[in-house]
Amino acid sequence: MSVQPAAAANPAVVVRTCAVLLEGRDVCLIHRVRPGGDQFSLPGGLLDPAEHVPEGLARELREELGLDVAGLPEQPQLRWVQDQANTRPGREGIFRRLHLVHVLRVPPHVRQTVAATEQDAEDRNRVLWLDLEQAATLHLYPAVGSVLGSLAGPEDAPGPVLLPPITDRTFTWR
Repeated sequence: MSVQPAAAANPAVVVRTCAVLLEGRDVCLIHRVRPGGDQFSLPGGLLDPAEHVPEGLARELREELGLDVAGLPEQPQLRWVQDQANTRPGREGIFRRLHLVHVLRVPPHVRQTVAATEQDAEDRNRVLWLDLEQAATLHLYPAVGSVLGSLAGPEDAPGPVLLPPITDRTFTWR
């Protein structure tokens, strides 16, 4: 599957690429303490306008977690796509994102090299490794909790799969 640079997509929709990093049954999440409650984010971020998806994801994982995906035994695989169109406190209009969610399995020794705090944020949010079942119950961004369990088995379902959209009815900003 060839994925075009973000600039080739509809310029009205910003593309965010992120990864479900797995080591065994544990998933890597960034814990953000918000006024409305805790939020747990998949590591990732926005693509630069002329950036290809694999390069953008590799850059984001390096910037946020200090993780170099180039030398890993497996490369990230696009699994899910989720559209987001909702309102956001403090912003006018509709907040739009197209989330490209990848899965990346890492060996135990690589997990030990991942930063304990988010490296490119001033508030240095904590980086946690939680069991898939526990993670699925949290307030996740993007909203992938309902499908995390599919990664627990020996055989992963093929992807990518379009997930239900993030809307004001399905997601509350924290």
